[in-house]
Amino acid sequence: MTSELIRLHEVMHRLRSPGGCPWDAEQTHESLLKYLLEESYEFSEAVDEKDRTAMREELGDVLLQVYFHAAIAAEDPEDPFTIEDVAGGIADKLIRRHPHVFTDSEVTFDDVLENWEKQKQEEKGRTSAIEGVPLAQPAMALAAKMVYRADKYGYSLPVAHPVTLPSDTDEAKLGEILLGVIDQAQQLGIDPEIALRTATKSYISRIQEHEGQAGA
Repeated sequence: MTSELIRLHEVMHRLRSPGGCPWDAEQTHESLLKYLLEESYEFSEAVDEKDRTAMREELGDVLLQVYFHAAIAAEDPEDPFTIEDVAGGIADKLIRRHPHVFTDSEVTFDDVLENWEKQKQEEKGRTSAIEGVPLAQPAMALAAKMVYRADKYGYSLPVAHPVTLPSDTDEAKLGEILLGVIDQAQQLGIDPEIALRTATKSYISRIQEHEGQAGA
């Protein structure tokens, strides 16, 4: 670790130790989750606004949450791990999933994405497209992830397209279309978040049914 990362580690340890901060000492993984999400959203907003000063500050807040959780994990009496374990694990994963960089393998851009998903499946022993997907995430992100996973697993599960997007649709145009759908949903008294989550849960059920039939 660099000197500043070491200093952050030491500061975090001091705050959690006897004689440190009572509030910090009482925190748990569960109690800190809301702050991790909040800081992530604040960093995302800073990126959207191209505010370099805010980006540096908010990224520091995200880093604090990582160190905070690692400090709590190191105190676990049954299965402790440290920030060094966390850093080592992700470094090993990056090397393992980038053989085209750390070995003599030559791949295309599309191969990189394909190999990443394949290696994730092999490493985690995943047999389902649903495994490893946090179902509590926002409905839009969940829907996008499930459609992506189904495609990567080679499942042919058609989705209804009430609105056909023109071939020249870009992010700006898609954003306007989605905003218009949300506006209409609000006028009808429908919560678009709940509606999309319900539809995605139905899609997940179709994935499970497809996998069940394939494994029968």
